[in-house]
Amino acid sequence: MAFFNVAHLHISFGGLKAVNNISFDVQRNEIFSIIGPNGSGKTTIFNLISGIYRPDEGRIVLEGENMVGKTPDRIARKGIARTFQNIELFANATVMDNLMLGRHIHMRTGIFGGAFMFGSRSRAAREEVAHREKVERIIDFLELQSVRDQFVGGLAYGKRKLVELGRALAMEPKVMLLDEPSAGMNTEEKDDLTIWIKDIRDDFQVTILLIEHDMNMIMGISDRVLAMNQGREIIQGAPGEVQRHPEVIKAYLGEEAIA
Repeated sequence: MAFFNVAHLHISFGGLKAVNNISFDVQRNEIFSIIGPNGSGKTTIFNLISGIYRPDEGRIVLEGENMVGKTPDRIARKGIARTFQNIELFANATVMDNLMLGRHIHMRTGIFGGAFMFGSRSRAAREEVAHREKVERIIDFLELQSVRDQFVGGLAYGKRKLVELGRALAMEPKVMLLDEPSAGMNTEEKDDLTIWIKDIRDDFQVTILLIEHDMNMIMGISDRVLAMNQGREIIQGAPGEVQRHPEVIKAYLGEEAIA
């Protein structure tokens, strides 16, 4: 059985098939990318996986357990983290505070326990230190030391995207869903992001599902690729095989993309 499996996924909105019989397997520590033009159903698949939508039909299975019907917070606790096309951060909180929010699913003492930290030896205090150590590792990993105490709303767009990536990583996921992580980044930032995604896979042992429009990134980072159009699969396979497929060229890359 595959580490992560999507089987015969369907969902319709007002009679429109947004996702139509999509199936794929993802192996542990694989980078699996989904491509397609706007409206092809890519983000809808992420919404189904993360529990925002419930499919009309189909299964979403992580390590043998069906995720369908579970709430988004329960799915997060099972090990699936998510970033969004539009940044979902707290602008009036610091980088550190935003990253600490990614630790909430692992916090046992909770808000009320944290309010009564009688000395450094209390359970809540020890837990706070442990969570901060996890976040400090992510700050170092993503080279966010210089902005760790700055409010997120004042950061450049590329930095905010990194903070969102870091918050998802702070959840210690088994599977990370990255929805257009390079959107709004310049070439240098995209090059750095490509390295970080590979390092997340290798150093943190996280399986990556990636939606991305930058084909250079897709071709350079993916183990396998699923190409979609109008809710349906065109092809899935190795990046080069997908890139050469005539329907992919027509639907996504444009007729002029392949000489």
